Amino acid sequence: MIRTEALDRLPVRTAVPALERALDDRGVAVLCAPPGTGKTTLVPLVLAGLTGDGPVRRVVVAEPRRIAARAAARRMAWLLGDRPGGRVGFTVRGERVVGPDTVVEVVTTGVLLQRLQRDQELAGVDVVIIDECHERHLDADTVAAFLLDVREAIRPDLRLVAASATTDAEGWARLLGDAPVVEAEGVSYPVEVVWAPPARPVRPPHGMRVDPALLTHVAATVRRALGERDGDVLCFLPGVGEIGRVAGQLAGVDAEVLQVHGRAPAAVQDAVLAGSSGVRRVVLATSVAESSLTVPGVRVVVDSGLAREPRTDHARGLSALTTVRASQAAGRQRAGRAGREAAGAVYRCWEQAEDGRLARFPAPEIKVADLAAFALQAACWGDPEASSLALLDPPPAGAMAAAREVLGAVGAVDAAGRVTDRGVRMSRLGLHPRLARALLDGAAEVGARRAAEVVALLSEEPPREYGDDLAAALRTARRGQDGYAGRWKQEVRRLSNQVDGGGSGFGPGSGSGSGKSPGSGVARGTSTGPHSGAAPRGSRSDDAVVGLVAALAFPERVARARGEGAFLMVSGTGAELGDSSRLRSAPWLAVAVADRPAHAASARVRLAAVVDEDTALLAAGRLRVRGEEVRWADGDVVARSVDRVGAVELAVRPLKQPDPGLVRGALVEGLEREGLGLLRWSRDSEQLRLRLAFLHRVVGAPWPDVSDGALLADPGAWLEPELSRARRRADLGRIDAGQALRRLLPWATGEAVRLDELAPERIEVPSGSRIRIEYGGEQPVLAVKLQELFGLAETPRVAGVPVLVHLLSPAGRPAAVTADLASFWQDGYKAVRAELRGRYPKHPWPEDPATVPATRYTSARLKRS
Repeated sequence: MIRTEALDRLPVRTAVPALERALDDRGVAVLCAPPGTGKTTLVPLVLAGLTGDGPVRRVVVAEPRRIAARAAARRMAWLLGDRPGGRVGFTVRGERVVGPDTVVEVVTTGVLLQRLQRDQELAGVDVVIIDECHERHLDADTVAAFLLDVREAIRPDLRLVAASATTDAEGWARLLGDAPVVEAEGVSYPVEVVWAPPARPVRPPHGMRVDPALLTHVAATVRRALGERDGDVLCFLPGVGEIGRVAGQLAGVDAEVLQVHGRAPAAVQDAVLAGSSGVRRVVLATSVAESSLTVPGVRVVVDSGLAREPRTDHARGLSALTTVRASQAAGRQRAGRAGREAAGAVYRCWEQAEDGRLARFPAPEIKVADLAAFALQAACWGDPEASSLALLDPPPAGAMAAAREVLGAVGAVDAAGRVTDRGVRMSRLGLHPRLARALLDGAAEVGARRAAEVVALLSEEPPREYGDDLAAALRTARRGQDGYAGRWKQEVRRLSNQVDGGGSGFGPGSGSGSGKSPGSGVARGTSTGPHSGAAPRGSRSDDAVVGLVAALAFPERVARARGEGAFLMVSGTGAELGDSSRLRSAPWLAVAVADRPAHAASARVRLAAVVDEDTALLAAGRLRVRGEEVRWADGDVVARSVDRVGAVELAVRPLKQPDPGLVRGALVEGLEREGLGLLRWSRDSEQLRLRLAFLHRVVGAPWPDVSDGALLADPGAWLEPELSRARRRADLGRIDAGQALRRLLPWATGEAVRLDELAPERIEVPSGSRIRIEYGGEQPVLAVKLQELFGLAETPRVAGVPVLVHLLSPAGRPAAVTADLASFWQDGYKAVRAELRGRYPKHPWPEDPATVPATRYTSARLKRS
């Protein structure tokens, strides 16, 4: 029986008529409704025709998380007096609860992506609702882009609703073609903000690490809130590990402590969402409870101020979740949870002054995440560049280039970026392309079941207590009875059913990496593919299987030991194990999970497997290079023959007669890295360069640009033939830079002969002295004793530019500076004369300097002469 009273109480009901009109008129709409208003539960039922007299339509609701999809389906089924699998069902990865009468199906955005790739028409579906689109998950953005393509090309009748929990809907409205925005008013009660920062400063988060002192403070704040307020307490923490640690510190509180996150067992999730049974509750939750779920009974929110977002270090091939400060928008969402049913309070565990400095909104996932899976979806959709997809934010060019390189390396796309048959198969596995490669190629080597076991471990990182040894984690999961082990076993069954063990082997394109020699040196050689001499699949130990599959997934993270628990990955990134790790003595590792803390030189290994050298080279074969390597290293040319896999050198021997072209390239690299000071610069050479720079700035062509950038851009124009004859650093030091620079003078036009006329080294002053001009500043500088300019009425000019005259005392000390001698003689000389007469009485200081000859001598010397 339909629970009409419960449906009528949902605030979103008042906005439903406007939403229906918008869909009838335009086929698209943006629905803004705060959490708790019923947008996720009432709107799909109404649009499906299950609560009124409207026609029955098939509605698909896309949720960002599995826990939210299950919860929404159960809630809607309860409102209809039904059970999931009847008129309302759900599908998440590894679980499908639908029946022949299902009209509303709640799916994750990942499941909807897969469905669109198989059936672009979405036959039988009338309405799609993308829920929580404000969270900007990459799958949701991709689903929206694909659905807009479908509406434009083949299904103009398909209705599309973007549902958001915030009022920041303008971007989505534009994306949907100026779609109408329908706003529903939420029933919200006042929420008191209590600022509860730690008494002592805590270390900011970095990587996955959160200062234990902050978690202790959060637990203390929960205890404080229980003592000061009534009702259930909802506490926001960044991840599962932090939830577990805070739960441990709340032992003994007079309340039931529940943990809500994506990995929580379904029974726990149901208990939290069902509401209190009379016992006060503390619900420790990740950001999943910000907007995707409504937790009944909450009157108090304790906010740690932290969240987890994906980050990718493309240069090092590392991607993982990282702990960040939650945005202002997230803070508002979290606080609002305390005012859904009555007045409440939020305890914020940071200083009030910090709040204004927080980011306004969370970063869109497309801007910060690894885009390999997105790029594969786009390639399967027929748009490898993702250039024509309607996206709120375009994917960063660098991240897309890195993603396409990964896809090419695993054989998912061809040289033109078009998806291959193998790529289509990978996309349908519901895995990251790296893991799909490991599953397919691993199945060919060790069998489908054993490959699936390892890939399932890699697709959802095991709990921290499983340790950092991937093989040991596999054995723990096999015998485990915890929630993780249950999900792992379910995923193993799913993956095993999707591959038959045939795989596609290590054929062309099945490796990973660019095949280039890393580093800044110049290399010449050929890339070598893998060659398997491995044992038969049935005879391999668990350790060997785990190592092989992990290395197939992350070949650039294969690492060789370099002592004391330190390793070097073939990507060139250093890696270190914890002091207590049992893997420290391994000669080679396949690193599955690593992060690089802020300001750290090396990555920290969190999950890895031992491999032997043959397995390492088998997995990372595309990165293996043999050839001559000539580069600038440690301040000189290094020439050697190298057999390497990525940055890991397997064999090295010196080259007696390296290729001259490679030597020249290494010398140029040395000049670029250490500067032109490697050449021989005399004072005259330096002055010539300054004179030429002055003429280039003042006169322009044909006088050359002699800046570092210009000279290094074309070293052959001025350093040949000496550069090609050089073999080492010492040879560069013998090249006369001034002589080399003269090759750049405009000899062909005849202008070169005017160098001394336009920018002379010295000019003659009235005393007869020839004084050097300094060209280093904006104006040429003439530093000369004041008496030597007696009788000179106008300032000397160089290439039409007046020089800056530094007037010196008889002792050579600065007395005055002027760019206008005529004004100085008229206005400034009198004061300078008075001072110099007192200091240097033996020198002539006439009242009118224009009437006496210039001199370098004293008055007595002048009389004698």
